[in-house]
Amino acid sequence: MNFLSHYYFERYSPQSETVLGGLLPDLLKNVDKQYNFQPQRAEAVLFALPQTRWISEGWYRHVEVDKLFHSASFFLEHCHRLRKQLDPIVQHLPIRASFLAHISIELLLDHLLIAHNRVNVHRLYEHLAHVSKPTIEKYLKSLGEVDIPRFLAFYEGFLQSKYIFQYEDVGNIAHALFNICKRVWGFEQSNDDINRLTTCLITYKQQFLGDYLDIFHYIQDNLS
Repeated sequence: MNFLSHYYFERYSPQSETVLGGLLPDLLKNVDKQYNFQPQRAEAVLFALPQTRWISEGWYRHVEVDKLFHSASFFLEHCHRLRKQLDPIVQHLPIRASFLAHISIELLLDHLLIAHNRVNVHRLYEHLAHVSKPTIEKYLKSLGEVDIPRFLAFYEGFLQSKYIFQYEDVGNIAHALFNICKRVWGFEQSNDDINRLTTCLITYKQQFLGDYLDIFHYIQDNLS
């Protein structure tokens, strides 16, 4: 799941650190896709303070949410259906349609949460900005080999750009999807590519994602 969908499961949390923890694995991957940390190995240190323990609680839930999401029939069926519709759109590009379908479903879920006022994006950013820099630094230092200055620079930009608000308009999602794909493949998309992808996403949302809340209810009901 993407940032906003993970926040859905922390939206009532009183602890800003827990909200950060729910997004932190993906934030780190945005900085360096090679990052792969297991905070369980540092629990003795991380659980010594409430703030860092709260971050781990959000992190653990993030992992559990992703596991439930990626194994759910909702996700598997939508990925399969959307992939077939994306195949002719990206057949001239190096993009793997199954990869694009995967991230398209995730970003469409974020869009739907905004469109139907299921989460407060302003509140999400308030939570993230509230977590102290020393707390973040202590957590990252305990994880292991993290380039902390690089992460903090990225994090500051993430907070200032507030780009998640752009997902309210499906027209912006195609640009985000192509940018994500460019982290894996080298290519340049045309305006026609963007328009065709946008039309596909709008049509798919209208025809097949009326039940989008089902996956959130399913995950909530199965969280330990």
